[in-house]
Amino acid sequence: MNRSSFLDSDEVRRVYQRRAKRYDVAANLYYLIGFPERRYRRAAIAALALVPGDTVVEVGCGTGLNFSLLEREIGPSGRIIGVDLTPEMLSVARDRIRRKGWENIDLVESTADAFEMPQGVDGILSTFALTLEPRYEAVVQRGASALLPGKRLVLLDLRLPTNWLRHVAPLFVFLVRPFAVSREVAMRRPWEAVRRHFRRFSYQSLYFGFSYIAVGEAPTFESSSTTESKET
Repeated sequence: MNRSSFLDSDEVRRVYQRRAKRYDVAANLYYLIGFPERRYRRAAIAALALVPGDTVVEVGCGTGLNFSLLEREIGPSGRIIGVDLTPEMLSVARDRIRRKGWENIDLVESTADAFEMPQGVDGILSTFALTLEPRYEAVVQRGASALLPGKRLVLLDLRLPTNWLRHVAPLFVFLVRPFAVSREVAMRRPWEAVRRHFRRFSYQSLYFGFSYIAVGEAPTFESSSTTESKET
């Protein structure tokens, strides 16, 4: 029996190398337990507040499930930089790009912490990925430095709830374990790194506290410190 805790990038890489070709189908199975993944992805991308011509970095882009949603926001004059640690996932993403005829997407094979974030970007997105990176703090910190004033970093990810549903955490971990999530991984708190490195921060709890969207906005000359939180 595999009892890996998925605490390092090599363990995570092996999981996604095996799952790359079936990842899209497997991800959609969570609709069977009422987890509206696509709606949450749309909400996260809307929170980026992108406009046509923007450049956005997606950390942990996987097979490119978010690309069509991002393309609608930035248009053909914009640019997407997709970063993932496995060539197998990027191969599926490359096939998606070819089928759709997109010409404004660059793919980079790298762990999130080793990726050299380009300066002056308009958005940074990570969906169900940054929790898998042990050095997420450094990723968020570099992201905060790379964004243009007023632009945003958005995380959509999983977490363990702190309400009474924490008692069903073992079942939750069992359900998401095929995606390299152990209890130790689920206990990581990347949204707190966003809170630390951005003056403007908001947090939205999703799916009874098992998921969330965290938004950090780079300061402008006029901005002041703001923290918001809400439950859905």
